[in-house]
Amino acid sequence: MTKLSVLVVDDEPLARRRLIRMLGKLEWIDRVDEAKDAIEAQLKIKKCCPDILLLDIQMPGGSGFDVLEQLASDPPAIVFVTAFDQYALRAFEANAVDYLTKPIDASRFSIAMDRAKLTASSHIQTDRISELQEMIASLKGTLRTQSRQTAEFWVKSLGEFIRVTQDNIIRFQAERDYVRIHVSGTSYLYQETLTSLEQRLDSDEFIRIHRSNIVKRTAIVKIKKAPFSELIMVLSDGSEVRVGRTYSKSMRVNLK
Repeated sequence: MTKLSVLVVDDEPLARRRLIRMLGKLEWIDRVDEAKDAIEAQLKIKKCCPDILLLDIQMPGGSGFDVLEQLASDPPAIVFVTAFDQYALRAFEANAVDYLTKPIDASRFSIAMDRAKLTASSHIQTDRISELQEMIASLKGTLRTQSRQTAEFWVKSLGEFIRVTQDNIIRFQAERDYVRIHVSGTSYLYQETLTSLEQRLDSDEFIRIHRSNIVKRTAIVKIKKAPFSELIMVLSDGSEVRVGRTYSKSMRVNLK
């Protein structure tokens, strides 16, 4: 059996650990390395020469696109692992081996890795890398625009995946490496950091009011004063969220 190596590139430690754990169940994986950002990924690619690259798109200090632009001849088989919704990734289908959207489904992961194994064992990827790199420039701008226009999230609840659209969301609340999405009457846990999520939300629709909370502008019912000059935001679901001091000034400007 041919043994292959994999490089996992993701800025979130929890996401990397989960992927590495899933890779550990594949008998044909010989070695797994990891990188936390685009710069480290470029160094690891040169040093380790992985056969397969599991690549996140949105990372601090440089995107997955920046990593792809630096790939030389004989590149690894590329599988995108990202929080971007599937509609924004259709353009990749003819050029990347596959893509996975977070949260990652085990059966979908297995399919993607089988495809990557087939590609890495042949030389197909080398012929396709020029097409992939030509596509990067145009996608850098369009992906961000598209994701902001029609943001939606697939969340796991009781063993099922539920589609939550931007129209129904009241606020996002940070919970360590996750985000809790609040909709009217319930909430869902979503695998992404609040900082990463903020970068792809439409600032005309959502506003960050605290290091732990982003709220939908149209969900704001009123703002009331609290002791020590603090502000409390009352939302349409009846919840009250404190406005962080560092966000108070910018919030007043943004809400005018």
